[in-house]
Formats: sequence, C-alpha cells, structure tokens
Amino acid sequence: MGFLYANIIVDIAHEKVDRPFQYKIPDALQTILRVGMAVIIPFGKGNRKRVGYVVELTNKAEYDPDKLKEIDEIKTGGVAVEEHLIRLAAWMKEQYGSTMITALKTVLPVKQTYKAKEKRTVRLLLPKEEAQARRWEFARKHNVARERLLAELIQEGELPYELITGKLNVTAKTIQALQEQGILAIDTKSYYRNPVTLQASVDEKKTLSEEQEAIVTDVLSSYREGRPGVSLLHGITGSGKTEVYMELIAGMVAQGKQAIVLIPEIALTYQTLLRFYKRFGDRVSVMNSKLSQGEKYDQCERAKKGEIDIIIGPRSALFTPFPNLGLIIIDEEHESSYKSESMPKYHAREVAIELASYHGACVVLGSATPSIEAYYHANNGHYKLFRLTKRLTGGVLPDVYTIDLREELREGNRSIFSRKLQELIQDRLEKKEQIMLFLNRRGYAGFVSCRACGHVLKCPHCDVSLSEHRNGKMICHYCGYEERKASLCPSCGSKFILGFKAGTQQIEDVLHTQFPQAKVLRMDADTTKSKDSYEEILSAFSNKEADILVGTQMIVKGHDFPDVTLVGILAADLSLSANDYRAGERTFQLLTQAAGRAGRGSKAGEVVIQTYQPEHYSIIQAAKQDYEAFYEEEMMYRDLLLYPPAAHMMSLLVISRTEETGAKLADRLAACMKSYMIEKKAVIIGPAPASIGKINDMYRHVIYVKHKEYAVLTQMKDRLEEWIEQMELKNEAVQFDFNPMNTY
Repeated sequence: MGFLYANIIVDIAHEKVDRPFQYKIPDALQTILRVGMAVIIPFGKGNRKRVGYVVELTNKAEYDPDKLKEIDEIKTGGVAVEEHLIRLAAWMKEQYGSTMITALKTVLPVKQTYKAKEKRTVRLLLPKEEAQARRWEFARKHNVARERLLAELIQEGELPYELITGKLNVTAKTIQALQEQGILAIDTKSYYRNPVTLQASVDEKKTLSEEQEAIVTDVLSSYREGRPGVSLLHGITGSGKTEVYMELIAGMVAQGKQAIVLIPEIALTYQTLLRFYKRFGDRVSVMNSKLSQGEKYDQCERAKKGEIDIIIGPRSALFTPFPNLGLIIIDEEHESSYKSESMPKYHAREVAIELASYHGACVVLGSATPSIEAYYHANNGHYKLFRLTKRLTGGVLPDVYTIDLREELREGNRSIFSRKLQELIQDRLEKKEQIMLFLNRRGYAGFVSCRACGHVLKCPHCDVSLSEHRNGKMICHYCGYEERKASLCPSCGSKFILGFKAGTQQIEDVLHTQFPQAKVLRMDADTTKSKDSYEEILSAFSNKEADILVGTQMIVKGHDFPDVTLVGILAADLSLSANDYRAGERTFQLLTQAAGRAGRGSKAGEVVIQTYQPEHYSIIQAAKQDYEAFYEEEMMYRDLLLYPPAAHMMSLLVISRTEETGAKLADRLAACMKSYMIEKKAVIIGPAPASIGKINDMYRHVIYVKHKEYAVLTQMKDRLEEWIEQMELKNEAVQFDFNPMNTY
C-alpha cells in the first residue's frame, strides 16, 4: 500500500497559489506515484485541468479527507524531478524570493520527455545463393528498385535505412514489401542525441607540479574523510588550474562519483570540452542553451543512468540530475554570468554549495582574479584557500605597458591604436605570431548623436540610446526596437548626425586599412549567433588561419592560444564609468584576464593597456598582476560604504506600466520597510528611478537595503511578500535581488 495524499505545487506562477495543495491519491497510483512527478489535477472552482508537481507524499490529511479532490493521472511525458532538486527549489524560493513554481522550473533541466532517436538497419535474411536467384527474378520482371537493393545487400550484408531511401533511391514501400516476403529484416536501435561530435585521441594525464599535486591530495583526502567543504583555487593565468580540475575529477570518477564543471560562457565550451574529452573520452558531455530540447533531455537521461561522468556548461548545467554527485567545479568563479538576471535571481556559487551539501560533495572555485566575496570567505576561513603561483610553461607573466591616451592625443595621435601598440602589432605580424585585441563594446557604434545640438537618439520604449549598425539601422540592445538611421536631427534638423564609432567592426576596418597583410577574425555578440559560430571562430584562430582576433569580453575568458604573444586592451577604463559599486573590481578582473592571454606558450608575451585613467588603483594593480594589493584597497571602500561582502544588500525593483503608480508603490514599500528596519539598524537607500528608468515601456524604480546579516534581509523580504500579496497588484510587479551583480 502506498501513500494516501500528495502535496502538489500547481503550475501557475502567481503568488496566490504559491503553496502546496493537498490531493487524494487514487488507488491505481498509490504504489507508483513519486515525489517530483508531474500530474494532472482538477484545480479551482471550475475544476480546470492543470499540471502540478508532487512535492511531498504523506498519509496525514491536512483537511477533511471528504473535501479533498483526487489526482486525475500522472502526466504522460512529464519529467520526474529528483527529491533533492525539489528541496533545492524550495531553498532558492526562500533565499532569493520568487514563486515556488518559478524556482521549480529553474531547477528542471527539461520540461518534458522526448522520443528517443532511432537508427534503422536493413539486413539480408536469405543465403547469398538464394538471394542471387531472387535478384535475377526481379531483374527479369523489371522490378528495378528491388533488384538494385538486393544487389547491394548481397554485397554488403546490411545497410543503413537512410542510405537505401536516399542514395539508392528505394522507397519505404519497396523495403516493406521485401520485408513481408522474408527477404530482409529491419533492425531498429534507439540511441541518445549526443551534442559532442569530437574525434580526438585520448591524452595521457600530465605530470602535476608540486603545487598542483598538493591541492589534489588535500581535496580528495578531505572528501574521503567526510569533510568535503568548499575550496578556492587562486591561480595566476596559465598556472594549470584545468589540470587540477581534471585530476580531481579522475579521483572522484575512480570512486564511482560524478562531476559538474561550470564555465561562465558558452564561448568557452568548445576549448574546455576538447581538453576534457582528450582525458575522459565519451564519458564527458555538455549542457547549454544552444542544445535542442531533445539533446538536453538525452543528456539528463545519460546522467541519471550513469552513462556519463562529467557535464560541462554554463550556470544551468548545475541542475544536471546526477545521482552520485561528488564534485562541482566553478571555473572563472568571479564572472557575473554566474548570477541569474531572471527570477529567482540566484548565484550559481551559493546554489552549488547548497546542492553539494545534499550529496556530501566538494565544491572547488577557481580563478586568477577571485571575486571579492569568495576571497573574503577564504580569508575568514569559510573556504579553504589554495594558490598556484607558477606558470606551467615555466614562463613568466607578460610585460605590461600602460599607455595614457590623453598624452597620445596631445602628441597628435588620433588613431584608436597607440603608437606603442601599432609598433608591437607590426612586429608580431613580421614574426608570424598572433595578436588579440580586446574591446569592451559591441556593434559598429555606441550611440548616434547630433554634432550640432548634442541630441542623442533614444529608443522610444527604453531609456537608452540606439546603436548604429552597418546595415543602416539603429537598434535598441534592450528590447530589439529598430529604425532606419536618421539623415537629419529630429531635434534641430541638422544633417550632422553621426554614430560614435567605438565598436569591434570599426577596429576590424582600421586593421584592414593600417595592416592590409593581416588576416583578421572578429568575435562578438553579432558574429556568434549561430549554434557552431563560437567553435568555428576559435578553431580558425587556434589553427593559425588568422593573425589577429578582435573581440569583446568573450575572447579574454579562459582561452589558451600558445602563439598569442601580444594582447592589446582598447578603452580599458570604459567599465570604470559604470554606475556600479563593482566597477573597480570588474575592471581589474577584465584587464588581468585579458593580459593573461599573452605568452601562455614558450614565447614571452606583452600587453598594452590603453586608458584615460592610468592613475586608478584597479588599472595600476592589474598592470602589476597584484591581486592582494587590489583586494586590500577595494575592501577598504566596501567596509566604509557597507557594500558586499562587508555587508549584505537587497534590492527591490518595482516595475509598473505608468511612472506615477510605480513611484507610489515604491514609496509605500519604502515606508513599510523603514518602520521595521530602523530597529534592525539597516541602511535604506531610495526609492529612486532606476538608472535605466524605462525598458519595453515599463517604468522601473529601485530601493536598496543594506545590513550585516543576510537573515535580517530575508525576514524583510518575507514581510514584504505578505504586504505585496495584500495589495493585490495588477499592473505592477516587484522583484527581489540579493547582493546584486549589477545595480539598477
């Protein structure tokens, strides 16, 4: 006899139904219903059929059993959610503020089952002599297709079904007729969709350095002794963090455990996968947004059945349903892409630590420029800190030149390349060495403005400027709105309306003009829209089909090209202008990571940082590659101003259809908070319009709350959720974000 009742979350993302509802389990389902299954239930006054997820099975009725409705059926094609993922979803709901169903959908890798792919083979059943006789009979009767198929089967024995219907041009009806006559058989074999199409020989493991070996030994021995914990691996660029990851995984796999490797960008998937594939073969797979739903489903099935040991991918790969998870690795853990920008606004680092605690698994965070939060926790003893201080090649960090662009302009250089960078580019081209040029911008132009009156053309739906693209259109990068480029200023009628050209396309154009002999590749959001574009560009550059790779942030993160001996960083201080308390940290990380792409092989590397603020501490310390000095100075500011990790911060983003209603709601929420938070000695900032006050015709207001204790902020969040539910909002919404990666 199974359970009598099931507590079910209804698949409606609305606060009023954001709680479990209890249903009777019919006799036919009592022994087969499991936590995590999707079911069809009657819901509401009209008993409309809804999908729900079983979050608990019990024999205790919370209401009068006679008044409880009954589950209709288990949803066909529904995906069972493992119990620990439901538990994780509940934790995320409480920790970050969202509905339970939204949290559940976040941890569900796929939403439904997909039919397995099938491979069909046609096999000859008759002995060759008998088959030959039948072939002559078909020829005599002018059954051309049957005779052609039999001739091939006599020679090969069996053939792929698709080859017969394609290349041999034999119809399915003809094949079926021969099958019914007992001449051939059709064998059908199911197989998983596999997004990994690599053909690489398996490499032997590399000999680890003393530093690397000590880290591997410590982490694995702590795991065997029942002390998994969290480790931060702070290794300079090129110090062999990936080799440590692979050796740790090998140790876990030897114990029958599985591993998740998170990377910050899909662009890193190909190179990371290639390195892991060479070590572990087809026990490795990937999970990312470029996969089809069928491919995602099959990778989850392979993971559950133990057919793969390692999954590689960005943030969402964390929810791969491994039954024997032993290790979670977060490479380049400082990257902001590990923080979700949609509800629930979770951070992969925090969720990974919670998930690992359910499995008794280890978490390893790795970076050449750790996030201030991770280093803070390591310094306070919450994480174990390991360091890699030497480059694997035995080489040294590159020489870095900081160029003051103000000085360049004073001396008459109006090029986007400083004289030093031009000189070094020419030198590398002559030596047949490779160059990477990094720009923290996208597209052909930043914005379009009138040179006569200064008017900037903005999106009518968002409070941001339009960007000029080469196709003659101006596009909003927030909502996708586009219009033809204006020929006259809409404000003063002047014809002097031009784009501020500071994009990767323009750099590519200048390179073709100044260095016509150079082969140039560009990698940015506009050139990587197709499924295989990342792989194609990176493979071409790795194979030395180009001398120079120009790109945005995606080219500086984790790539390893031994022949790159020069990195140019253009407009290095653009990120310092961001209205964000993390601006200094982001700039330091970006410059250090970019500089780390140079000289990773046997040849020495050089880096040119072009900036208008050479005196800024983040640029000075990035040029020196001195993380500790940067951390000390940055933490002084964080302590002084109570910014994370010195304190915790919660943001409330109020989104409304009209500016007035949004402002009124933000004022009400701020007043509610102040009455509660004054006694808690919290700091409340706002309400105020967000830095981008309108997106997609929706107005945005923001409130920030800072406090030393995270629990105080979650208590405040719980109270606010109760107040918001009583307000019965119609055209407004409130989103919570804890320790936001981007200020609003």
